[in-house]
Amino acid sequence: MVSARAESALSSGSDFTRYAMKLRDNALVRIQPPVTTSRSLGFSFGFSKYPWKLDITTTVFWVGEHPTQNNPVPNYKSSWDPQWAQNYGGFDDPDPSARRNFIPARFTPRQNPFYVALPYNDVTRGTTKPESRRVIPWFREAFQKEGQSVCKGRWLAVRYRGRIAYAQWEDCGPFRTDHWGYVFGTERPRMNLNQGAGLDVSPAVRDFLGLKGKDSCDWKFVDAKDVPPGPWAKYGDNNTFVLQKRGANLFFADRNNAYNARR
Repeated sequence: MVSARAESALSSGSDFTRYAMKLRDNALVRIQPPVTTSRSLGFSFGFSKYPWKLDITTTVFWVGEHPTQNNPVPNYKSSWDPQWAQNYGGFDDPDPSARRNFIPARFTPRQNPFYVALPYNDVTRGTTKPESRRVIPWFREAFQKEGQSVCKGRWLAVRYRGRIAYAQWEDCGPFRTDHWGYVFGTERPRMNLNQGAGLDVSPAVRDFLGLKGKDSCDWKFVDAKDVPPGPWAKYGDNNTFVLQKRGANLFFADRNNAYNARR
């Protein structure tokens, strides 16, 4: 029964309509289930923290690669690891017939086969570059000591035709190691011998995305906590998720590579 006060408030048809709609909305709120988000489930796949770099010419490189005319620097060592090929476990053969399930068929790599190179190095001659403190978004959280990279091992998402692979930053290039305005800012990659390529990816990333050798991809940094399960989480002493399974708490500041973990 509607009270006298309510009858007075509902003296017009329009008042009655608004009152009825309010009752309906309140009833719907009571019966709808609570909204479940990824954060409420204890994990996050939010990609709003770092912007996508769009339409970046992407080339393929690999551990143990011999020098060529377009790539005069051999990949037996990386910008951060003078014994990269040895620590990886061997030659990361890019020949599809020599690979199985995103890894070389002849051996199980001791580092993550999903790796990339970007044209910036935050250290030089054993010292931390001055600009790195202001241009690297995670510098303050990840910095441990002078001359130790906070970029090595960082996770990226690489997107090609709607498919996304995740990989760790393990080398610097193509061609440059100083282009922080592109890697962390809004500049475009500068022209080079590979048509302005701004991202190198490993054979594993190539195979997962279905790249043909030189394609246009999008990429962005991601925090380790935002990396979903996948083949990129299976192998490597430098792999965040492998180390976490061994008991290391590495999500804080993304200290997610064996070089840092062993020191």
